[in-house]
Amino acid sequence: MIKTGGKQERVEEGQQLTVERLAATEGDEITFTPVLVVDGETVLAGASSLSGAAVSARVVGQAKGQKIRGFTYKPKTRSRRSWGHRQHYTVIEITGIRRGEG
Repeated sequence: MIKTGGKQERVEEGQQLTVERLAATEGDEITFTPVLVVDGETVLAGASSLSGAAVSARVVGQAKGQKIRGFTYKPKTRSRRSWGHRQHYTVIEITGIRRGEG
């Protein structure tokens, strides 16, 4: 389980997932610090047991989320405002999970 963009994601080797935009280009290697490592019967959690543990990933590309449209108004004042937002994401592929010394 890794933490990125204020969210935690459960990952496995070979999995592709979409995370919030990272400052990396296509083909770059990224290393995440895991929050939790589960390997069969063994569960590693906490800073002392996860020292040296790492999750490596490769950037596959960039993507955009769906368009969100919003509209606000205040009655009786002719105040109307329309707005939109489209979130940017980075698509990564998990290439390896290292347990560390713990």
